[in-house]
Amino acid sequence: MPRSHGERKRTRKKLRKRKRDRGLSPISRTIQRFEPGESVHIRIDPSIQKGMPHQRFHGMTGKIIGEQGRAYIVEVLDGKRERKRVKELFIRPEHLSPQEIEINR
Repeated sequence: MPRSHGERKRTRKKLRKRKRDRGLSPISRTIQRFEPGESVHIRIDPSIQKGMPHQRFHGMTGKIIGEQGRAYIVEVLDGKRERKRVKELFIRPEHLSPQEIEINR
């Protein structure tokens, strides 16, 4: 059997929705807006393939730099320890969620 070398290889558990969340995601996630400088979490929605980042960025937090078409340019630190590099990703808003700011009172 030939091996799969596609974008979604080895993602059986990572890119799976819970039973309640199956199907298309709500339209509000598609039309959400972000401002430059805002922090966002990258949470890949497996039901939408367009504008999906690579699976290794799933769960990371980045900063919005700007817009390009319908996608946002997100700056992420990738790598370990001394080898961390800044990468720019082009991600559609369906795969992003805003970071809630905790206020200590």
